[in-house]
Amino acid sequence: MRVILCIVFYLAFAKAYAQELHAWIYFTDKPNVTASIASPQSILTQKAIQRKARHGIAIDDRDVPVNQSYVAQIQSQPGITYKTQSKWFNCVHVTGLETDINALTTFSFVSSVDFADPTKMAQINNHNKFVQTTMPPLTYGNALNQINMIGLNDLHDLGHTGTGVTIAVTDSGFPNVDTNPAFNQLRNNNGIAGGYDFIAGDNSYYGDHFHGARVLSIMAAQEAGNFEGSAPDAQYYLFRTEDVATETPVELSYWVAAAERADSLGVDVINVSLGYLGFDNPAESLSYTDLDGQTAFISRGANVAFEKGLFVVVSAGNSGTSTSHPYISAPADADGAFSIGSVTATEQLSNFSSIGPTFDNRLKPNVVAQGSSTALITENGALVSGSGTSYSAPLVSGAIACLIQAYPNVTPLQIKNAVEQSADNFMTPNNQFGYGIPDFGAVFQILSTIQLEGLELNHYINGSKQFMIDLPQKHPAVKARLYNLMGQCVWNGMLENEKPLDLNSFNSGIYIFHIEGMNRSIKVVF
Repeated sequence: MRVILCIVFYLAFAKAYAQELHAWIYFTDKPNVTASIASPQSILTQKAIQRKARHGIAIDDRDVPVNQSYVAQIQSQPGITYKTQSKWFNCVHVTGLETDINALTTFSFVSSVDFADPTKMAQINNHNKFVQTTMPPLTYGNALNQINMIGLNDLHDLGHTGTGVTIAVTDSGFPNVDTNPAFNQLRNNNGIAGGYDFIAGDNSYYGDHFHGARVLSIMAAQEAGNFEGSAPDAQYYLFRTEDVATETPVELSYWVAAAERADSLGVDVINVSLGYLGFDNPAESLSYTDLDGQTAFISRGANVAFEKGLFVVVSAGNSGTSTSHPYISAPADADGAFSIGSVTATEQLSNFSSIGPTFDNRLKPNVVAQGSSTALITENGALVSGSGTSYSAPLVSGAIACLIQAYPNVTPLQIKNAVEQSADNFMTPNNQFGYGIPDFGAVFQILSTIQLEGLELNHYINGSKQFMIDLPQKHPAVKARLYNLMGQCVWNGMLENEKPLDLNSFNSGIYIFHIEGMNRSIKVVF
């Protein structure tokens, strides 16, 4: 009897220990690559094609969908649970026992299997991925501080509030966004372009965890006299990629799938108020050595997204007080991720804000914004404050959208460099503040000089201070605005061929014409 009991105990222990693992199954090829690239409208929206053309980004085999016949064969295998797929990396994410997953290598179309690192037992303390939220009433001054701190009010004053720009919000859920009065104007302006729940595999994104709704409010909510989002007139896709009930590597793949969809839809900015380090199965956790920008699947995805022309804004993380890992999490370690740390309302570093460097010694975070006592609106419509780098990131995402509205032809790399150059710690960057607190009013001026490059418009100012311009035949008249070096609009109207504009009412100095119809700028001195 004792022997039988021992055997039963051993079998039960072995069964419990043989837990399911996460793995990526990579394929050898894709179907119809040449034909798909030759007809990009078959795999991308027109908005995506235009965005890539604006930035000179080639459409390549990574844009071609995965072979669904391969996917179906993987799904049909015993012991295998299919989770999601990635066209950028030509793979699927599955779970199963190690032996069942390894058996997939017998398929001729499977090139390799990559487990979520089952060889190590990383000791990672759980970190607060989300926020520490408080509930005091806020005045408009509190809400205004987070906008003014980064000079975003300068862009708003110029009329750049995100119009025509699309932001994808990847998060844990968006409860009540379809009914919350704080989003009335967003809904009335058709500002919600759509969304998807990558965990449930359906369109039930107006639900689940509150975090995404609060992050969205920092960008998109409006409450007259009390609150203004950082990009209230942008358009938004809402993607649920985070499952708060568990913490497993599949969430990395859900995010990459969402980024791929965002790219194909022509999204301009992705907000990622998420970070990944420890998982429920410690054997699959990431460690500091993995934070080199090239190892974690989600970080590799962020790099591709940036290459594809999307501006990827990522929370640095909330591990600043940890004694074992005060560093950033994935995908904040990616080169393609613009990582955002947190400061207080008085511009002091928030104690929870994760720090750099990456494992390969790159500077992180890139910049900081207010993430302590950040004004936001809850899923129930209450105006409150919350703390976490989850809330500093959407401030910057909205500001980037406003810049893209002003300068749609400027590349993500040019924007990244200009934002860092504007920041108050640019000359002495460190791994707490990065380049510091950016000034988006200054960024507007920096980017205006980039828009001058390659401009082929003949113009001159005659002795009577009359501005003349020769416009292309297809643009005999264009809408334009004249800005001084303070970023103030001092004139707006129409510029017409062979019709002078009298500048005598303006003080002598340097000015910039922004030609809206052509998305060009002209510097003039008189």
